[in-house]
Amino acid sequence: MASLLLYHVIGDLTVGKPELVEFHENETVESAIQAIAESPEGSIPIWKKKSQVGIIENSDLRQQRFVGILNSFDLVAFLAKNECLEDQDKALRTPVSEVVVTNNSLLGLIDPGTRLIDALEMMKNGVKRLLVPKSVVWKGMSKRFSMVYHGKWHGNGETPNSGNNNVPANMNWDASTSTNIIREKFCCLSREDVLRFIIGCLGALAPLPLTSISAIGVINSSYSHIDSSTPAIEATMKLPEDPIAVAVIETTPDGQCKIIGEISACKLWKCDYLNAAWALANLSAGQFVMGVEDNVTSRSLPELNINSPSGDNNLANGRSSRKPRIFSSRSIGFFSNSASSSFGSRSMYRGRSAPLTCKISSSLAAVMAQMLSHRATHVWVTEDESEDVIVGVVGYADILAAVTKPPTAFIPANRAPGGFLNEIQN
Repeated sequence: MASLLLYHVIGDLTVGKPELVEFHENETVESAIQAIAESPEGSIPIWKKKSQVGIIENSDLRQQRFVGILNSFDLVAFLAKNECLEDQDKALRTPVSEVVVTNNSLLGLIDPGTRLIDALEMMKNGVKRLLVPKSVVWKGMSKRFSMVYHGKWHGNGETPNSGNNNVPANMNWDASTSTNIIREKFCCLSREDVLRFIIGCLGALAPLPLTSISAIGVINSSYSHIDSSTPAIEATMKLPEDPIAVAVIETTPDGQCKIIGEISACKLWKCDYLNAAWALANLSAGQFVMGVEDNVTSRSLPELNINSPSGDNNLANGRSSRKPRIFSSRSIGFFSNSASSSFGSRSMYRGRSAPLTCKISSSLAAVMAQMLSHRATHVWVTEDESEDVIVGVVGYADILAAVTKPPTAFIPANRAPGGFLNEIQN
């Protein structure tokens, strides 16, 4: 285990993070669309309102008000329901409490003095957001703190938060505020924030970053998928909790599965939500991710009460005016704007519509860089010999598990890729 995970504390990651602005469960779906488009994570925490305005709230009360995390896929799946398609204006006025999946365990509330390794353990166990108090007096960086021995902090001072063994005993904390901390201001850390911090310290993780993902054993072969010929709406029935993504595949005559696209929260992040909802409800999975011909669209698909022909996502920008126009799957927002081609043509398979992939021989550092540069929550893994044959997926949880493994837990780096493939197939 790298020493940086022991020497650093979660407060190091909060430098420059803005104060959390709550999005309440009585807000509308239309407001949530705008908030998600503006969110750096592509999803937003949902909160219950305070029972009494003006009261000073401690951490436990704040945790109890957390409802869950709302993402773009949740919204598109909701808008794809028949009753929502029939009355879009009513659907957009629906409170998000009727859409968000309630899951209080997705949020973890921790002190800024909590060791980074302990925060990673929380995220490995399903926590997707860390709520960190900002009202405490936090000075400097933690890497000059007391000596670490067998993963425990040693020092002579008293911990600022008694009962929390994760807090270094002699860290640079203002003792004058340690006995009566008003925890009213918080910032929220995502797994992307943690990954950005880790990638900035790759040297301390050597040789792990340059090891292939197959050698580390980080590839998750239990991914969700849907055949390209099945209705796209079936993706909502197969959606896993993490990552929130379903691979769209085509099966070759020899039984291999080739990925042609994906239906996921990160792909739908800044899409045209009304267009995407109609497409999810009416098109096949292959048509949804690859597009359909404009001439086919104009002949057989109806006019919809959706955004203006300018291509701007009015809902994402907070404007609710919508004008009728003929539907085109390319207008969802993640398709390429190049010349149209028929469904199944490989020339459509590019740009924003293409899934993010890597090979089983790719290094962990390369996969981390891909995820961060594309603001993605996952990367699909393909065979070395073919860029289309899917093997599995690597997500945040897989990477966090890898960087916290003891070195002896890794699969030998010289292991043949064929052996890895045989293992996950059996």
